[in-house]
Amino acid sequence: MNRYITTTLPYVNGEPHIGFATEIIRADILARYYRSMGDKVFLNTGTDEHGQKIFLKAQERGITAQELVDEGSQQFKDFAKTLNISHDAFIRTTDKTHIKAAQKFWQVCDEKGFIYKKNYETKYCVGCELEKQDSDLEDGICPIHPKMTIEHINEENYFFAFSQLEKELLNLYEENKTLVVPDFRFNEIKSFVESGLQDFSISRLREKMSWGIPVPGDDEHVMYVWFDALVNYISILGWQDGQTMFDLFWNDAHTLQICGKDNLRQQSAMWQAMLLAAGIKTTDSIYINGFMNGEDGRKMSKSLGNAVNIDEIINNYGVEALRYFIARHVNNHEDTNFSVHLFHEAYQANLVNGLGNLVNRILQMASSYGVLLDKAQEFDTTDSLLAQYNFTGELNAIWKHIGELDQFITDEQPFKKIKTDEEAAKKDVLHLLEQLWIINEKIAPVMPETYQKIKAAIEENKKPESPLFPRVEQK
Repeated sequence: MNRYITTTLPYVNGEPHIGFATEIIRADILARYYRSMGDKVFLNTGTDEHGQKIFLKAQERGITAQELVDEGSQQFKDFAKTLNISHDAFIRTTDKTHIKAAQKFWQVCDEKGFIYKKNYETKYCVGCELEKQDSDLEDGICPIHPKMTIEHINEENYFFAFSQLEKELLNLYEENKTLVVPDFRFNEIKSFVESGLQDFSISRLREKMSWGIPVPGDDEHVMYVWFDALVNYISILGWQDGQTMFDLFWNDAHTLQICGKDNLRQQSAMWQAMLLAAGIKTTDSIYINGFMNGEDGRKMSKSLGNAVNIDEIINNYGVEALRYFIARHVNNHEDTNFSVHLFHEAYQANLVNGLGNLVNRILQMASSYGVLLDKAQEFDTTDSLLAQYNFTGELNAIWKHIGELDQFITDEQPFKKIKTDEEAAKKDVLHLLEQLWIINEKIAPVMPETYQKIKAAIEENKKPESPLFPRVEQK
């Protein structure tokens, strides 16, 4: 099967944070898993580089918007490399090919009668880059960006006829009952659409906000950032030029978009409506993450002092430990309260004393007793909860298996049995080697570097020369 997996595109006005790390690591785990199953996978990520908050941030720093996005995009590209993300593409919304696609998409929607012009008066959150109704605000403030002042806009803009697609969206939700995962988020977006859709603005006056893609045929307007950015999912596949990649990984593939819960409306309603308007196949699955909060339960913020320095975590514990923690200890869909203390405890208990110690014990015995794994032997490792996007469930099952092997060693004591019943002891160790091989195959999508080290150790029949997970003193 062909599979297309994409993250959202983070804005480049801020540094990479652990919330986006969760999104991109989960996307990578699925991509690696499906590749291991023999599927052809295209993994997309990149950066969103237009819009008002980019424009304002550049002004604040006294540099051009282009300088800001060049700098920020490189930072996110380096971040993906650090996290060992196996992406097939890294798109920037300032790429010429994307600009061409966004303008073509506009023209297609316009020709089909879904774009019109009218006066626009609304409340607007620059942080969300979204219109806000009074019901979206708490005491007149956006709960997601409480430090940002809600703007009042009154100007002539182009609009997308969102309301015309209400029935088609509801039909889509009825036909694809697994479009949005989890169910409670799906119910949330269904309720939103059923309550009635309002057409949304898709342009801004260039004289007020010049940093955007020009509207085709009207130089006085630039595209609204969401209308521009969402098109990246197909522009990277060459939709605008009729490239075969678009057929392979969109029309003839299972498409999966991974995003945070603050993207629910944009991904599962706005983007799906835009695809319907343009006559393009809609997305097959949309996976919604919860937020990563500080240990105090509040959204992470430097000003609140509860933000996590992801560089320090990586420097102290390593990327593999971060990938493990996100896969197992970050809630699949609900919010997660993160603390360095909990991270450290999970690292020590489950990696240092768990997997790392088990590998050393088994390989020490195998090497000493001359027990070798038959490399030609095949083990079935296809049964995985990752196929259901259940990261925590899959990792819990793997660590249950690790615990069972530790218990097997305690009960059977092959290190003692070798003195009285060598054949039985070697049989025990072979069983342990076989089970370790299965465990290692299952952790491969999550911790690819650890997988390679364990695989090499089993093949060389000796424990790793250096600890897989060195002990770390908590600071």
